[in-house]
Amino acid sequence: MTDNLESLVLEHLGHIRGRVDQIAEDMNDVKHRISGLEHQMSLVKREVTFGDETDARRQAVLDRLAERIERIERRLDLVP
Repeated sequence: MTDNLESLVLEHLGHIRGRVDQIAEDMNDVKHRISGLEHQMSLVKREVTFGDETDARRQAVLDRLAERIERIERRLDLVP
């Protein structure tokens, strides 16, 4: 009877160990994937920041052009 019980316990322990090993392997996989996602997110953030800077520069150029047009219109008496 003890042999059967020992064998049953060992069988369950083996199964548990196999599942723990599989979970550990899955966790390593998840860690690598999350790491990749974090890297991609940092690249996206960098691109968004660059886009914001580009937009700000374009807006500054447009503002200067608008000021120049207003001056030209005033000089030519085109403003009502």
